[in-house]
Amino acid sequence: MPSQAKVRWAQLRVGVMAMVSMCILAVLVFLFTQDKPFWEHYVNLYTFMDDSAALAKGAPVRLNGILIGSVTDIGLSGSKEPNRIVRVTMKVAAFRLKSVPVDSVAGIDAENVLGTKFINIAMGRSRVTVEPDGEIKSEPSAEIQDLVKKGFGIFDSAQAILTRMDRIVGLIESGQGSIGKFLVDEEFYTRLVQTVAELQKVAETIGSGKGTVGRLLYDESLYNQAQSVTARLDQLLQDLQAGQGTAGQFLKNPELYKEAQASVAQVRQLLDNLNAGQGTAGKLLKDDAAYHQIQSILGQVDTTLGRMNAGQGTMGQLLVNPQLYDSMRGLSTELQGLVKDVRSNPKKFLRLKFSIF
Repeated sequence: MPSQAKVRWAQLRVGVMAMVSMCILAVLVFLFTQDKPFWEHYVNLYTFMDDSAALAKGAPVRLNGILIGSVTDIGLSGSKEPNRIVRVTMKVAAFRLKSVPVDSVAGIDAENVLGTKFINIAMGRSRVTVEPDGEIKSEPSAEIQDLVKKGFGIFDSAQAILTRMDRIVGLIESGQGSIGKFLVDEEFYTRLVQTVAELQKVAETIGSGKGTVGRLLYDESLYNQAQSVTARLDQLLQDLQAGQGTAGQFLKNPELYKEAQASVAQVRQLLDNLNAGQGTAGKLLKDDAAYHQIQSILGQVDTTLGRMNAGQGTMGQLLVNPQLYDSMRGLSTELQGLVKDVRSNPKKFLRLKFSIF
């Protein structure tokens, strides 16, 4: 049997091991339950606000959304100045201070309408950073309840819209209106089916190569003609670029361009001379005397034509006197007979001539 001393020594070792194990377990539990390493050094920062907005101790402190510490105390500052009634104490890791400029601004935010509130610091742009136990300016934060109250108007509008939509859906289900008839009218459905069937027939006709559209899609000769026309157009453009033909010469030949420019200049000079009243045409356009003279001649011609229409003078009688017309017609007939007789028997007229002399 083991001695009493060995038993006690064994019990002592078991007790010491149990105590050491309990200590290690307590340290591990402490380390795992802490959100911050115990070896980090923390400093306090302060900010003042008008209202804490139900911010609680232990709330996260974030720098542009990144966790840098927590809220350790919230209390009244004793001041009545605006935006300095409530003092919020924040515990921030010391190495984070180099990332917090002095012109940074703190505010109270929430993850959602019912979410936990936290301090969010908007990073400033100053090169000078905040010191331990320093103060960070704050911005007024609207209470979530105030935002909800402001949103009541939006909810009412949304409810009114939903009511109108429900009424419209009811009308559609009852078959009223164009959409309602579209959904419940069997005749419209039948017409739609017929239209789809006709479209299918048209598609089949086109697919079989019949009709103008079908031939346009499937006839190789039409494609060849289009390709030929395209080739001719391409050749025409090449000829133009090469300076062939009248149009090509006009595009490429500088002499032709100069001649055209000279012709345009001459036409412009002619128009300038006309506008200046030079030459016959210019005087006709600008000289009032020539205009009056032409007007006088036209008046005389009009008078002469009037007399002729009235039957005055030889020409007038010729136009309006049927007897004179008949006489001239008879004379013309006799002259034609005489000429014919001369041509058929010229000796007759020659004998008459010799007999006279």
